[in-house]
Amino acid sequence: MVIPTATATTVPRHPSADEVPVTNDQLLRRHAALACDDPDRTRLRDRIIEGNLPMASRLARRYAGRGEPYDDLTQVAALALVKAVDGFDVRRGVPFSCYAVPTILGALRRHFRDTTWAMRVPRRAQELNSRMRVATGDLTQRQGHHPTAAELADHLDVSIDDVVVALTASQAYRLPSLNEPHLGADHVETIELIGAADPGYTRVDDHLTLLPLLADLPLRERRILTMWFYRHMTQTQIATEVGLSQMHVSRLLKRSLAQLRAALPS
Repeated sequence: MVIPTATATTVPRHPSADEVPVTNDQLLRRHAALACDDPDRTRLRDRIIEGNLPMASRLARRYAGRGEPYDDLTQVAALALVKAVDGFDVRRGVPFSCYAVPTILGALRRHFRDTTWAMRVPRRAQELNSRMRVATGDLTQRQGHHPTAAELADHLDVSIDDVVVALTASQAYRLPSLNEPHLGADHVETIELIGAADPGYTRVDDHLTLLPLLADLPLRERRILTMWFYRHMTQTQIATEVGLSQMHVSRLLKRSLAQLRAALPS
């Protein structure tokens, strides 16, 4: 006769609070109920953010392929997610996704609007440019040809001037490098064809050189030079104003100009 041996019974282990599956909104309510100085509040916040990062990445992926690195887009979306977690109010009774998704999408749109354009253009022109890209595809497919500015204006219910402004603004999205080879010119950079010496620099040098030389002239001769070169008065008009003859004014002008020319560095 075989006597059965006693077997040890397994006591079921109850999962800890962290192991109990909870929803995102439950975590947010638990987070909101904790005091600001409670160490569990920070731990819960990190857990909520980490749990929603996949959602932020999915939203960022919608904007991939538009000229911005995907890593940059995910970073923008992740930062917006953090702001959404910090700004969410559980007392409103709405799901977190209803608040987080518009927040993240808005941050992604602002990123394209404010940081990806090479030049700052009006927001209205940027938004119209985006609508025009969609409308151009629709009208091209429907009509079998690229739409004209008038057709785009009709379709979008805007003026032709608005369409022209938006088309012009689109050229500022990505500016070509001045060091790129110029179209139609072999091995010639664009900057070599548009650069030129600014004559204003020479005028500045002359102005700085003449200042002390003019200061050495007598006051009457400085006044005559001012009336001649800046007020564009005739010698007769100058003579009447300073109380001299026209011939005397002419001699003073010649003498002053000769003195200035002689003093200028060669």
